[in-house]
Amino acid sequence: MAMHNPAHPGEVLRETCLKPLGLTVTEAAEGLGVTRKALSDLLNGHAGISFEMAIRLEKAGWSTAEAWLKMQMNWSLWQARQTARSIKVKKFKTPQPA
Repeated sequence: MAMHNPAHPGEVLRETCLKPLGLTVTEAAEGLGVTRKALSDLLNGHAGISFEMAIRLEKAGWSTAEAWLKMQMNWSLWQARQTARSIKVKKFKTPQPA
């Protein structure tokens, strides 16, 4: 079943990890070993969860890398589907098994 407008992973990170702990962006960025700008971009939906960031979040004790990457994939796919009608491709025949 397709999700309806899933939350950006940065929003989830902000609301479920940083806010409950009272962490500022600066404190969280320092703890994660990333720049404040990199974390801010993620939290504000201007960047996505990279493989490395997913591992950092896992090491911080905030869910698994797989969960963060799945959340990113779901959000990215939902965004792409919003413009799917404008994507023009040629339909090919289905290859027959050898």
